[in-house]
Amino acid sequence: MTTPPREPGALAWSTDNCTVGRAMAVLGERWTFVVLREVFNGVRRFDDIRRHSGIPRQVLSNRLALLVEQDVLRKVPYRPEGERERHEYRLTTKGFDLYPVLVAVADWGDRYLADPEGPPVEVAHRDCGGALHAALVCEHGHRVEDLRDAVPRPGPGARRVDAG
Repeated sequence: MTTPPREPGALAWSTDNCTVGRAMAVLGERWTFVVLREVFNGVRRFDDIRRHSGIPRQVLSNRLALLVEQDVLRKVPYRPEGERERHEYRLTTKGFDLYPVLVAVADWGDRYLADPEGPPVEVAHRDCGGALHAALVCEHGHRVEDLRDAVPRPGPGARRVDAG
């Protein structure tokens, strides 16, 4: 007699207020992190971002508008000599908070997708020059080395799924 597989405990909890889903509504479109990469690297003007990244004009316009609307970027006006006012895009605090996410995505890409000679860009610690990498650290300061030691649990905003 075999025991039926146990249902994952996560099924008891609603995903209606899932913050991963909400974050992906802002960040999940394929060009979003390319835009953020450009701004983190100091490329802040529309035409420069478009030319350097290859993002289609309308897609870039839509991505920038969403990131401004979501307070990830802010528009800063500038006026080239003899031309109309334009804007460059700067990171807000909310935008800077995405830097560890960008580093984690780059780490993954460097590990699995880089050319044989290595990654084209490294992020370095300004003080010592060492390459930066994303890491999981608990609120008590313990670094999690074995990712199987990270376990999801209901948080303070968790809501049980209705039984009916």
